[in-house]
Amino acid sequence: MKLSPVPTEASWTHRGARSGFEVVFFRPAGDGHRLVGHTTANEESALWSVGYDVTLDAAWRTVAVHASTLAAAGGRAVALTRDAEDRWTVDGAPRPDLDGCADVDFESSAVTNTFPIHRLDFVEGEVFEVSSAFVRADDLRVERLDQTYSLVNRSPGGLTFHYESPAFAFVCDLGYDAAGLIVDYPGIAVRDL
Repeated sequence: MKLSPVPTEASWTHRGARSGFEVVFFRPAGDGHRLVGHTTANEESALWSVGYDVTLDAAWRTVAVHASTLAAAGGRAVALTRDAEDRWTVDGAPRPDLDGCADVDFESSAVTNTFPIHRLDFVEGEVFEVSSAFVRADDLRVERLDQTYSLVNRSPGGLTFHYESPAFAFVCDLGYDAAGLIVDYPGIAVRDL
């Protein structure tokens, strides 16, 4: 699926499940991509702030991640890497439970749902299973998250995907712009810029 080039920066207002804001800057990284961003929110009276630096290869697969958080329990940092066989390490330790994941997905972020949209060749109506290394907002613990995406509609202005996350019993239709960035994540975030 041919997408427009991503902008140099984007932002979202988080509302619904949380109140907050996210900003990200897109940079080249060799023949790949680099996203540097930050999210800050209040979710059910829990406050957190997560900074992230994600390096992707040319096919939008995660290569390396550095993240840090500020929360009531204090600050924490985490580093993730993925090799060419989709094997992961977290803070240098192998994590076989993440084997097969091509993406990182931050609980705190709307932008990380763009990675599979850029990477996979979606056919309308076909369901794609996507497993991600899921980084929690409050303490940066890393878990496996299995999700599905199915292209519902494609137009010159954007895309609509049906999205399901069984672990959270969450189902919605995600709206994306022509560059493959979320513009509407129901109950989570809307794109500002």
